[in-house]
Amino acid sequence: MIIVMNHDATDAQIGSVVNKIRDFGLDANISRGTERTVIGAIGDERKLDPEMFDSLSGVEYSMHIVKQYKIVSRESHKHDSIIDAGGVPIGGNRIQIIGGPCSVETPEQMDLSAQYVSAAGGRLMRGGAFKPRTSPYTFQGNGEEGLKMFREAADKYKLRIVTELMDARMLDTFLKYDVDVIQIGTRSMQNFELLKEVGRINKPVILKRGMSATISEWLMAAEYIAAGGNHNIIFCERGIRTFETAYRNVLDVTCIPVLKKETHLPVIVDPSHAGGKAWMVPALARAAIAAGADGLLVEMHPNPCEAWCDADQALNPQEFESLMGSLKGIAEVIGRSL
Repeated sequence: MIIVMNHDATDAQIGSVVNKIRDFGLDANISRGTERTVIGAIGDERKLDPEMFDSLSGVEYSMHIVKQYKIVSRESHKHDSIIDAGGVPIGGNRIQIIGGPCSVETPEQMDLSAQYVSAAGGRLMRGGAFKPRTSPYTFQGNGEEGLKMFREAADKYKLRIVTELMDARMLDTFLKYDVDVIQIGTRSMQNFELLKEVGRINKPVILKRGMSATISEWLMAAEYIAAGGNHNIIFCERGIRTFETAYRNVLDVTCIPVLKKETHLPVIVDPSHAGGKAWMVPALARAAIAAGADGLLVEMHPNPCEAWCDADQALNPQEFESLMGSLKGIAEVIGRSL
């Protein structure tokens, strides 16, 4: 961290900043220029925050010069990490497509969904037993009974399951049903207590980007999980909120290469929540894979017209199978497999 002093800062004010740095176990380097004095903190600057110094007399501004996220950064781990999701690798040369309905509705619906995902070549299945909904009057999920339905349908077709955790109090229930990958939804990206809880277990965690979160905020949220000891983290871009109203969210394809530069962890994309309409999903999915995504989270329902939530963005089984076929060609071109 560097602290830039005002041009008329006194020796006492400079000394006050130096002493504060040393109070945290770091050393300080003072560089006196013709216009400004700059103080550099030497050591683990993650112990410091600009707010500690900006209010001190004589300080013009302060700023970090290294990234605050440490464990998830590529600086700490040069090679790409591959996350083991119940025996299915996420990351590396293999692209994984996670398909399934928005919500777990009935045993018959889940059995058909699992059948279609498996037939199309998928190895992981998505489905929400607990649903965060904008309106309190819409379907909120089947809860634990939904987890039971999901587990039985997925096991029948040897699929791994991905489902969203909204409440830390339900974590033991998720472990009871051996959820293979826990999803932290966009509304929970900065629920730090929830992040700390999933940081204490060894299950893979898909961390969705918040609606208006910057990449730095997203990475710092992942650091909360990693700091707890769980390094099995997968980033999921699902579109960000802007002024545009022609579609549900803006898919930030640019974030894929940026994240690949900043972190060693896998990056997947949810094109369904980005577009909000089924007809947009294939184009967005292909763009994501071409940009370097390690996988996709795609909504597929046996009969989208009868879906209990997000019906407009769900592919039918035939559309899902067709998408899988088109993605294979893109994967081959970029030297990967599906």
